[in-house]
Amino acid sequence: MGKRQEAPKGANDFHYENFLRRSRYTTVFLVLVAAFCVITVLNINTGNVDISISKILRIIFLREGEKMEYNIIWKIRLPRILMAAILGGALSLSGFLLQTFFENPIAGPFVLGISSGAKMVVALAMIYFLGKFQVVSSYTLIIAAFIGALIATGFILLVSRRIHHMATLLVAGIMIGYICSAVTDFVVTFAEDSDIVNLHGWSQGSFSGMNWSNVKVAVIVIGITILITFLMSKPIGAYQLGEAYAQSMGVNIKFFRIMLILTSSVLSACVTAFAGPISFVGIAVPYLVKRSLGTSRPLVVIPATFLGGGVFCMMCDLIARMAFAPLELNISTVTSIFGAPVVIFMMLHRKKGN
Repeated sequence: MGKRQEAPKGANDFHYENFLRRSRYTTVFLVLVAAFCVITVLNINTGNVDISISKILRIIFLREGEKMEYNIIWKIRLPRILMAAILGGALSLSGFLLQTFFENPIAGPFVLGISSGAKMVVALAMIYFLGKFQVVSSYTLIIAAFIGALIATGFILLVSRRIHHMATLLVAGIMIGYICSAVTDFVVTFAEDSDIVNLHGWSQGSFSGMNWSNVKVAVIVIGITILITFLMSKPIGAYQLGEAYAQSMGVNIKFFRIMLILTSSVLSACVTAFAGPISFVGIAVPYLVKRSLGTSRPLVVIPATFLGGGVFCMMCDLIARMAFAPLELNISTVTSIFGAPVVIFMMLHRKKGN
C-alpha cells in the first residue's frame, strides 16, 4: 500500500489565509448590517413624539395606527432615514473613487472643493428657478450640482497638470472650496425671496425635509451609478496596482479616468443636491472600511464602503437630531466631530509609515 501523499505546506497555508480573509470579510459585513438595523430602529423610535416599537411595527408592516403617528413615521422619519443611508453611502463611495483616481487616501469630495462647487451652482439654480417658476425639481438640482462638481473637478485636474505634489494639490482644492463657499454665502445673504427660506439651512448640510419623491430620485440616480461602479471594479483593481499594469491588462486609461471622475461627481452631486455639503464622510469612511477589511479589493470594498457610509451618516443624523433636541445641529457639524479625528490619525499614521 503506497504512502499517503500530503498537501504541500504552502497550499495549507494558502487555504488557511484564504479562510481567515473570508472570515474577516464576513465579520465586517455582519457588524455593518447589525449596526444598520440597530441604528434604523433607534432613528425610527427616537424623536420629539415617542412612539412604541409595537406601534411602529404595526404602522410599517400593517399600515395601521393613529393618523398623527402614521404621518410621523411614513412622511417624516422613514424618508429621512432612507435618504441618510443612501446619501451617506453615495458620499463614501465618491470618496473611494476619488482616492483611487488621485492615488491618495486624503482625497475626498469635501476636501478637494468638489462639494463646495456643487453647492454653489445648486444655490444659484434654486434662487433662479424658485424666483421664476416657484418650483424646482430634484433632477434639476442634481444636474446643477453635477455641473458645479465638474467645474471644481476640472479646476483640480488643471492644477494637477502643473502641480504634482499631492499636498499642494489638496491646498488648491481647499482654496477652490473656500471661493465657492464665499460665493454661496454671498448669494444666500442677499436672497430675500420667501420661497428659499430653507436655503441657508440646506447650505450648512441637513437631512431634514426629505420626502418619498426625493427617495425615488436618489434610488434611481445613485442605483445606476453604483451599478456602473461595480462594472468598473476589475479596472479599478488593476489601476490600484499602477497605470502601467492596468494598461497591460487592457484598460483604456484615459476613458477609465474620465469614468472615475464622472461617477464620483454624480454621487457627490446627488448628495449635495438633496442634503447640502457634508464634510469628512468621503475620507473617513473608506479609510475605516479598508482598514477593517484589510484589503482594497473593489468587489469587497465598494459594497462595504456604501454600507459603512450609510451607517455613519444615519448615526450622525440621529445625534444631530437628539443631542440638543428640539434644536437640531447641522449634519456637517456632527460628521466633522467624528470624521476629522480619523483624518488626523490617517495623516499621522501615513507620516510614520513613510
